[in-house]
Amino acid sequence: MDIVFSSTIELAAAIAARDISAVEALDAHLAQIDRRNGAVNAVVTLDQKGAIERARQADRALARGDTLGPLHGVPFTLKDAHETAGMKTTAGFPPFADYVAREDSPVVARLKKAGGVLVGKTNVATMLGDWQSDNPLFGRTSNPWDSSRTAGGSSGGAAAAVATGMTPFEVGTDMQDSIRLPAAFCGVYGLKPTEHRVSLAGAFPDPGGIPRSVRLMSCPGPLARNLEDLALIHQIIAGPDGADADLAPVPVDPMPKLELKSLRIAFASAFPGFPVAAEISAAVERLAAQLTSAGASVEDARLPRLDLHDDLAEGGKLIGMMLEAAQPEPPKQPTPVSRWFAALARRDRSILAWERFFESCDALLCPVAMTTAFPHCKPGGLLTVNGKDESYWMLPAHGAVFNYSGHPALAFPCGQDGNGLPIGLQLVGRHWSEARLLGIAAAIAPLTGGFRRPPGY
Repeated sequence: MDIVFSSTIELAAAIAARDISAVEALDAHLAQIDRRNGAVNAVVTLDQKGAIERARQADRALARGDTLGPLHGVPFTLKDAHETAGMKTTAGFPPFADYVAREDSPVVARLKKAGGVLVGKTNVATMLGDWQSDNPLFGRTSNPWDSSRTAGGSSGGAAAAVATGMTPFEVGTDMQDSIRLPAAFCGVYGLKPTEHRVSLAGAFPDPGGIPRSVRLMSCPGPLARNLEDLALIHQIIAGPDGADADLAPVPVDPMPKLELKSLRIAFASAFPGFPVAAEISAAVERLAAQLTSAGASVEDARLPRLDLHDDLAEGGKLIGMMLEAAQPEPPKQPTPVSRWFAALARRDRSILAWERFFESCDALLCPVAMTTAFPHCKPGGLLTVNGKDESYWMLPAHGAVFNYSGHPALAFPCGQDGNGLPIGLQLVGRHWSEARLLGIAAAIAPLTGGFRRPPGY
């Protein structure tokens, strides 16, 4: 058994069957971190002593015949944004360098209750504010496929750790493609659930006890090397938790088994006016043709009549308004409440337009990001796409559209580009359709090749 590249489900089953112990599973992952982390700088905080004790407790519980959770004894890491009792949560921000939360966030508590053994935290962009994971506290995370390139952000450490076998799964956060873009760059799976599906309580460090301001467009979600693990972690962390009053009491269904011939897939190789690398567009079109040959109902997407550039701009304004509310002191000219409600009304129109779009298809197949993993660079510069200079800020556009609308979106690996870098595409569905999206992705997976280990792993 190759422990470090085994799935979460395989590890849990092996521990439950006593084929391996929780301590052995942990030791293998700690050794992998020791061997591999220096090249990518994905894991930035490690609680080796605490993890060993937690793994021993898991083995003792198994010996006593205690009831086991679905993650019993499975080691894992978490994005350095989730509040964790007894372990630092910094968000890569120097003023938070020594912050330790009093209690676990609901997401962390659920993973531990399911039996998971928390090992450490993974790198992020400073304050989760960029699509490269680089910050003054821990430096930058490199892509395991090419160390001269970024792993993405802000969940870049999470994606790199999953891709390199340092953890079987992760939980990131996604406000503007921050799970899906690094998942695509590193060649793993990543799910941004429907807005208000997974608790945002404690999903960002809060040393000062400031009222939570990020209430829209952001959602925690899992990253993993296969869809079954993605579905398992989503089921564990999703749903009302008594801490985030915005969560909807919508049932969290298991991933269904679907046949390609039953599916209706719309595809868009690019959104109007959004730049995207030709190899990514070609991958969308190639997969659409394969799906057609396999018997699925596939058609060019008739996208909603929306100005998607305006949607991106409006999403940015909403983020700005939320962050304004989080400041210790109000600005001299605070945003009028009337402007906030006008922004919400503008957003409602986009949400409803996309919901009408999904009445005629099961999912939309489209790009995740403007390009594959690009060389480390200063944020805000120009990126070369199809031989032309394009705005850095358009990098996550295809993904960020669905943060603005709140729809669930799943990133999945789909081959490599001419440089040997992973190409990631995304499937998007109607609100609350995560289970069906996972089932669609599983039906498509034989055509895409799934996760592949980076060179040398």
